[in-house]
Amino acid sequence: MDNKRLLSIDALRGFDMMFIMGFSAIVSATCALFPGGEDCWLNVQMSHVAWNGLRHHDTIFPLFLFISGMTFPFSLASSKAKGSSGWRIFWKTLLRGLVLCLLGLVYNRIFDLNPHFRIPSVLARIGLAWMFAAWIYMACGWKWRSVIAAAILIGYNLLLLIPAPDAAGAGSLTLEGNIVGYVDRLLMPNHLLKPGLFDPEGLLSTLPAIVTAMLGQFTGEFVKDSDRKNKTLWMTGAAAALLVAGLIWSLWLPVNKKLWTSSFVLVVGAYSLALFSLFHWLIDVKGWKKWTTFFTVIGMNSITIYMLQKIVSFKDITAFFLGGTAARMPEAWGSWLLAIGYFAICWLLLWFLYRKKVFLKV
Repeated sequence: MDNKRLLSIDALRGFDMMFIMGFSAIVSATCALFPGGEDCWLNVQMSHVAWNGLRHHDTIFPLFLFISGMTFPFSLASSKAKGSSGWRIFWKTLLRGLVLCLLGLVYNRIFDLNPHFRIPSVLARIGLAWMFAAWIYMACGWKWRSVIAAAILIGYNLLLLIPAPDAAGAGSLTLEGNIVGYVDRLLMPNHLLKPGLFDPEGLLSTLPAIVTAMLGQFTGEFVKDSDRKNKTLWMTGAAAALLVAGLIWSLWLPVNKKLWTSSFVLVVGAYSLALFSLFHWLIDVKGWKKWTTFFTVIGMNSITIYMLQKIVSFKDITAFFLGGTAARMPEAWGSWLLAIGYFAICWLLLWFLYRKKVFLKV
């Protein structure tokens, strides 16, 4: 396969970001229209688990990181084809990682000048994990990368067995007693999501997130370079193997997004790979592309909408146009209308940017 951009990657990224852009609220509002809907399985999937376990909402972040890793084999080949040197590519990856960290600080409202602003962020984790995974990709062949990925997951598992020295009596895999929170409390105690306690995007848990990006790289490399037939079947089989390995590992180390446990990496890696296999088969293999525009509009400007939702009050814009109508409807239906409106306004903005070929690339 050539180095051209895969439509399936942009469509899958759009599908993933759709939930962050308000589709989760639409699902919840729709469930609320029915008796007992707030407690139904589908609505529960639109929120994170409190600690151990897995719901759909817990897959959004790692899937995005997986997709970021997928794009690197293509972008690296493109850069080399244009004559970029290894050092130039290295500095480019470093700059991208740092820019995402900076955008993460902006997202965390650094301009409020609060001395206790949050330092860790989703964007910083994406930037750092992707950056280190990119360097490993440039330095090693797939066999050594496999060894490194396994070593990170096993080593991280061993680290998680160490209880936090400042939480006597608490288990090493609890919120209070894990070593991940302890490291962050030592280095930046007043700059965490839960000050003085824990941050789900902390420093130490970035290590296994590197493997999430690496799993995406393995997938992108396979799709780009492999001459095997039935790639979809191979990827589906690999996803099944990852799932089995992750579930077995979870018997000793629970699936936990906030700690980004090694079992979580494998289980969500399986989900990400299986979902990409489906998109790849539908779009790249079968050529069914007309339906993808809805998702591609989001996927091509994913960072844009993520940042804009923090900066621009789309909720107020929605209320300006639909608030009066919603207020005259039954409460559940009014909430449903506002959820639909919020999503539609975000999508229409991205569609306008898409038509004008305006894309925020980091």
